[in-house]
Amino acid sequence: MAKDYYSVLGLDKSAKADQIKKAYRKLALKYHPDKNPDDKAAEERFKEITEAYAVLSDPDKKKQYDQFGDAAFHQNFSQEDIFRNADLGSIFREFGFGGRGGDDIFSHIFGSAGAQGFGGSQNFHRPVKGQDYLMRLTIPFRQAVLGGERRVDLERNGQVDQLQVRIPAGVESGQKLRIPGKGGASPAGGPAGDLMLEITVTRDSRFQREGKDLFTTVKVPFTGACLGTSVEVETLEQTKRIKLKPGTRSSSKIRLKGFGVPGRPGKEAGDLYAVIEVDVPHHLSAEQKALLEKLQEQGL
Repeated sequence: MAKDYYSVLGLDKSAKADQIKKAYRKLALKYHPDKNPDDKAAEERFKEITEAYAVLSDPDKKKQYDQFGDAAFHQNFSQEDIFRNADLGSIFREFGFGGRGGDDIFSHIFGSAGAQGFGGSQNFHRPVKGQDYLMRLTIPFRQAVLGGERRVDLERNGQVDQLQVRIPAGVESGQKLRIPGKGGASPAGGPAGDLMLEITVTRDSRFQREGKDLFTTVKVPFTGACLGTSVEVETLEQTKRIKLKPGTRSSSKIRLKGFGVPGRPGKEAGDLYAVIEVDVPHHLSAEQKALLEKLQEQGL
């Protein structure tokens, strides 16, 4: 279910950091389990507002959430990622709650992920990894098919890193590429998170793609379709000349084996299909018209 963290805290998207903190303090004080013992509805509300605050109070998480929305955000941020580095302990120490005011209440409600907000990461036996970042990258059709390198400007920690990213041959729209170590820093000396590049491929004026196969339209003169001819077919990297048999029909396909999407190591490449389009002229000279009328008389 989609979550609107701003609505959860009663805020709009223009809210500043101090407004976010103030809204959370007010709601957390109201719904804290110590003030609402054995009230499951209050506990769920407390959990909801705390998760919203953990995201919106962190500049990097807030930026990712604002840019990509709830669905994409939760594809790349686990519950542990959400609470990592969240400054929750200082707020609840101000409330002076006893018993379950700190680690205990968050471990009870959120499990080990919630304890991250109280510095609980030191209790884990393995170093905590930094959060992953998500970034959308648009690339040309031919680069997506053939692969290559692409420069990516990544803004993090107030600086812009210029990365040279290898685009594997055959990548498709919606696919994610993982760039190790280019995400957020670890809060406890562990490895940095990763950068996830979500790919969007632009359309191409000549080629269409279906899986590993490519399709391109080739126009053939009416007489060439009737009598047979040879035509040039543009592939991704060169031009091939193919022969057409007499009587080739419009929409028929000629297969060029291995000229589609390159195969991965050990796999065959896809094929290119030249889709024939018989080019019927819109305007005829008097001589052409006369000749066609004669052919028509003969049943052609």
